[in-house]
Amino acid sequence: MLRLAGILLRAFIALIAVAAVTLPGFAAPPASAPTTLDCGAISSKILGRDVNYCVDLPAGYVSSAQRYPTLYFLHGLFEHYHAWDENGGKDIFDSLLKKGVVGPFIVVLPDGGNSFYVNSYDGHERYEDFFMQELVPYIDGKYRTIHSPLARGISGLSMGGYGALHLAMRHPDIFGSVSAQGAALISRFPNPLPTEGRLGFYIRLLERDFGTPPDGAYWNANNPLALAADPAKFPNLKIYFDCGTDDRYGFESGAEALDAILNQHDFPHVFALRSGNHGWDYMQKYMEDAWLFHWQVFSSAEASGKTAGP
Repeated sequence: MLRLAGILLRAFIALIAVAAVTLPGFAAPPASAPTTLDCGAISSKILGRDVNYCVDLPAGYVSSAQRYPTLYFLHGLFEHYHAWDENGGKDIFDSLLKKGVVGPFIVVLPDGGNSFYVNSYDGHERYEDFFMQELVPYIDGKYRTIHSPLARGISGLSMGGYGALHLAMRHPDIFGSVSAQGAALISRFPNPLPTEGRLGFYIRLLERDFGTPPDGAYWNANNPLALAADPAKFPNLKIYFDCGTDDRYGFESGAEALDAILNQHDFPHVFALRSGNHGWDYMQKYMEDAWLFHWQVFSSAEASGKTAGP
């Protein structure tokens, strides 16, 4: 009963907090037609290979000269850059646009492999460097984005939620808002490392990016929970995260730990535990909460006149 009460309270607080990020000037956008996927590949000198991506463009993109806010969405482990449209993410986004709940923005869907969106421990996979030094400039050069952190957000599911928090906290000059749903957050690096069960399987997957066996110091250096302990490094970042109460990996404990760390520093954020498990079954229920959060940040930035083009 107490746990249920806590869940309901967090959900209620989350609704209040989402409303609080809206500045004067926010208005419900008009209904919009479906978006269109534009897919291609970027040749990365840093990674030494081509990286696939899709960009979901607003319905009026081709026929106008308008510039748009941009949201980068990072997929989960064992997924790829089409996970979002193959699992219903695009349908949810189109529905929100059609109902006028959110307005038009560009969605960038890069292929992250199983990189956790970090530079690997041994340096063989510098995915974070690729993302920041090549991908973001490429997107801003090829598409009509608004070149401002307030109009550039990042979001992700599971491993992608970890990556979104990691990249946003480390690069607040690039991203003004971040959301993470069912983020792969481990509140304390386990010692000794588990070898059995789901968490044991998960830990073994970290070896590719965090050392063999995974190096605790390197994990903590990249861990959003450790980064959150110094919020002075991202003072203006808008943060939203949620997690299922029955997450099969137990990531709700990590989400609660992140909430506690940010609260210790009185850092404003939106957090909620919601009924559900992990992955796209969870996302299909609650993706719209995170995307409404981003749209409110985007529209608030536009209302304050801080999202000029290049």
